[in-house]
Amino acid sequence: MTEFQVRKDNLAQSRLVSTSVSSKTVPEGSVVAQTDCFAFTSNNITYGVAGDMLGYWQFFPPAEDDGNTWGVLPVWGFADVTHSNCSQIDIGERLFGYFPPSSHLLLRPASIKDTVFFDGSEHRASLPAGYNRYRRVSNEPGYSSAGDNRAGDSRAIDSRAMDELQALLFPLYITSFCLWDALTENHWHGAEQIIIMSASSKTSIGLGYALAQDASAPAVLGLTSMTHCDKLGSLNLYGNCIAYDNLADVPNVPSVIVDMSGNSDLLGRLHTLLGDNMKQTLNVGVTHWEQPRKREGIISDRCEMFFAPSHIQQRFREWGPEVFEQRSTSFLNDAFSKSMSWLNIERLDGLPGLVSVYADVCAGTIPLDKGLIIKM
Repeated sequence: MTEFQVRKDNLAQSRLVSTSVSSKTVPEGSVVAQTDCFAFTSNNITYGVAGDMLGYWQFFPPAEDDGNTWGVLPVWGFADVTHSNCSQIDIGERLFGYFPPSSHLLLRPASIKDTVFFDGSEHRASLPAGYNRYRRVSNEPGYSSAGDNRAGDSRAIDSRAMDELQALLFPLYITSFCLWDALTENHWHGAEQIIIMSASSKTSIGLGYALAQDASAPAVLGLTSMTHCDKLGSLNLYGNCIAYDNLADVPNVPSVIVDMSGNSDLLGRLHTLLGDNMKQTLNVGVTHWEQPRKREGIISDRCEMFFAPSHIQQRFREWGPEVFEQRSTSFLNDAFSKSMSWLNIERLDGLPGLVSVYADVCAGTIPLDKGLIIKM
């Protein structure tokens, strides 16, 4: 087995580790899933930045790490069951969910249903249930695996294309959906404009799609680097797009901020500019994770950390899982379709391919219209 690891105290440093653990040794009630493909975005770096605070390091304990130095960044992708010692899960089943960037993963299926199960591994028991949930996509209506292209079955082509979109955009756009839902629930916090920081991130673009289809939404302003303004303008998602260097151009009206950047210096300057008109800030991502964490100027009592899995669990309780799935899936399918017009997928060969681009992901230099898929 080979896995990609990063130093927990220096996320820019990575390594590949091979172990002699056999994927054929399967405990009772468990299965082995062989990774087929996964996406890698700045969202995965966020998992590392919040690794201790939100428990992301606990999902996949690293191999060959005696000093608690290294960690495994979770990824979203597809895997196929190669060995099964669980009577309800068949060899050959295709799964979508949370995986380590490695060749294999041992899972202990629990709460098994026709199209979903949860990993019941002891070390994941206290972690958010949404991350422990695996879709049995082979059992979903209309799904054909990438390798199952039967004569006359055009769905196989659709499924192969959708696999990559799912891996890339599902974890980002489900957060976008939850953000939109939380903003509507709170009546936009009384704001006349929504300011999205790091507006070129894919989660921001997903939120832009959700807001654009909501006639009750306030005006939307995107903040991004100068190099991204023209491209974002072509997507017609934001009513206005302003470069970070032109922060003084932000209208001083009642505003809610959705901060995908984690750049506390920039956020403090924006809070100072808006003053009493800064109604609420939702801190979501850390695309500028390498920036120093200053708190000067930040109005802390009107800031909150937004954690999508917690919002999903809340809606599960209030709506029920089926209603949440129905509402979110409708949005996701529409947003996926729209994204195909601008998203360019780059496919990389295995974990060495990930190593080759990892520094660029850390540096935030991957173009906004590029999506990275690691094919194992």
